[in-house]
Amino acid sequence: MKNLCLVLISLLAVSACTPTVKVEAPEKPIEINLNVNIEHKVKVEIDRDVQKAISQNKDIF
Repeated sequence: MKNLCLVLISLLAVSACTPTVKVEAPEKPIEINLNVNIEHKVKVEIDRDVQKAISQNKDIF
C-alpha cells in the first residue's frame, strides 16, 4: 500500500513539473548597433615609422 501511494505521489509530482517552451517572434524589430573603428591610417604610419627606424639603425635586431 505504501509503495502504491509513493508511486502515485511520484507520478503527480512528475506530471506537475512538465516544462513549457514558448517560441514567439519579438514585437519590436531586432536592432544591432555596430561601432566600428577603422585604424588603417594609424597602422600604415606606424609601419612607415618602424621601417624608417630599421633602415636608419640596421643593428637594432
